[in-house]
Amino acid sequence: MDIKICLIGKGNVGTSLIELLKEKSEILNEKFNLNIKMVAIVEYDGALINEDGINLEEVLSKGERFRELPYWKVDSKPTDLYKKLDINICVEATPTNPNTGEPALSHIMEALNNGINVVSSNKGPFYLKYQQIEDLAKNNNLIVKYEASVASVVPALSIADCLIGNQITRIKAILNGTCNYILSRMAAEGITFSKALKEAQELGIAETDPTLDIEGFDAAGKLVILANKLLGWRKTIKDVKIKGISKITPQTIELAKSDGLIIKHLAIVDEDELIVEPRLIERDSPLNISGTLNVMELQTKYAGPIVLMGRGAGGPEAASAILNDLINIVKKRG
Repeated sequence: MDIKICLIGKGNVGTSLIELLKEKSEILNEKFNLNIKMVAIVEYDGALINEDGINLEEVLSKGERFRELPYWKVDSKPTDLYKKLDINICVEATPTNPNTGEPALSHIMEALNNGINVVSSNKGPFYLKYQQIEDLAKNNNLIVKYEASVASVVPALSIADCLIGNQITRIKAILNGTCNYILSRMAAEGITFSKALKEAQELGIAETDPTLDIEGFDAAGKLVILANKLLGWRKTIKDVKIKGISKITPQTIELAKSDGLIIKHLAIVDEDELIVEPRLIERDSPLNISGTLNVMELQTKYAGPIVLMGRGAGGPEAASAILNDLINIVKKRG
């Protein structure tokens, strides 16, 4: 079975997906009778286009000089390609604009309006316009999947398919690796917030402008997607009570330690509330994880707590989540 896909955004995640598809092509063919043809790779200033399928090894060998390839077309836009190339699935992997969800939101909506299924690693559109996207996909008999948008390869959203006979009643999670790394370092070494942040930036864990992470907006967006997908809510990021970690001091952490507690930046769904803020937890709590890991504790009605933990960020991790979504769409479409 030939499946034609376009990739929008050849950044870290997009390049990792290209590498993964190249590595897994034979396995996908043998195990799923699936031949994924990437017919377009779109960037802000143009696109690589080949209706017969782009040579992924050739693209990777060029690195940042991929625009030198002869099938690079300047100023090509996703809307120009959707119908022309008979695309089955659009993969949206551009950076997130936290205020508008653009340009990803337009890419997603236009793909759905053109009869194309969507896989996205971009959380912005889904914490701003979740219901509109889902409704458009449903009305057009299409599938939109976005596992990588919350905790990368950790199956935070797809676990819903495994719990259709149960009911999730509450969620507590650590959804931002940058915050967790900073708090872990402050607790372990007694260093200040600013020193831990600088260390995280030097290691590439924190952005040059870390505001979205340390002030809680990244976790809040992910929490909205979790609540909407797993609990059937219709919330946006405006519904979240948000507090960051920049005001936490070594003294506060030491005071918590003296009571046998630890401070973690938690994202919480409880009753009808969405909350992201520092909270005290017990040392033996499953939420007491170190480093950049993500963890989710899902309280269920019939089976008690279920805990998911893993690396919630990174190019290869997100790419593997995207590939899972691609395969699942193909399986559902038969």
